[in-house]
Amino acid sequence: MKKHVWSRPRWYVYGILAAVLLGFLFPYYWSFLIGSKDAYAIRDPNMSWLPGGNFLKNASSVINNPAVNFWRALWNSIYSSALISVSVVFFSTLAGWAFAKLRFKGSKVLLVFVIGTMAVPSQLGVVPLYLLFSQIGWTGTIGAVIVPALTSAFGVFWMTQYLQQTVPDELVEAARVDGASSFRTFWTVGLPAARPAATMLALFTFVSAWNNFFWPFIVLDPQDPTLPVALSLLQANYFVDYSVVLAGVLLSTIPLLILFVFTGRQLVAGIMQGAVKG
Repeated sequence: MKKHVWSRPRWYVYGILAAVLLGFLFPYYWSFLIGSKDAYAIRDPNMSWLPGGNFLKNASSVINNPAVNFWRALWNSIYSSALISVSVVFFSTLAGWAFAKLRFKGSKVLLVFVIGTMAVPSQLGVVPLYLLFSQIGWTGTIGAVIVPALTSAFGVFWMTQYLQQTVPDELVEAARVDGASSFRTFWTVGLPAARPAATMLALFTFVSAWNNFFWPFIVLDPQDPTLPVALSLLQANYFVDYSVVLAGVLLSTIPLLILFVFTGRQLVAGIMQGAVKG
């Protein structure tokens, strides 16, 4: 069999990748550019494309703004996003393992039903969900943001597809022959095998929970918000200082950038590992 020789990508491939990278980086630079200037810079048609020297001042205005409650909002976002990510990964992997490797009556119908719920807009459940949390006294608490997001239909579908392709049935049967229970088989065989897909699901879920605005804006009090809700209060005045607003937006992305810096290598390694296994 003829051995395939990989050739180095041509120059235009790097050119396309560089253009895509610049396209993704431009919104961040624009936010930093406006966030480093005064309130009137965005309305100046002759504005310089070089950053100004007011970013730290604008960032301080966000952090010290009593209406924003920045540190409380930051903690609420970190706490809720991390808890939601861990819960979604665990329950999605557990359900995905059941659909992929366990044989029980109605499994296919139930999986189709779970996938079908993805077609239902989340906005349709806002009113009954708010009434439910109002009756149990959870409105205004961070628990009302966390509990509805503890599971994910997309996560179940994602993990089901991955485990079906990655874990051989013979490996599951071997664990059962050795006397392992269903949960022990999942814990020792399924969970380690699901690590690449689980890492991606955790990152996507964390980012989605971090950026969630609609439901937290409805159910939380302004004194105890998440970070996106708190930053929206910067636009509540008659005059909106967009330099301060965009400085706050950049501050809200710093935890996500730190997360990707520390987990990016594991994410890429997980993708490559899953590709080799597949």
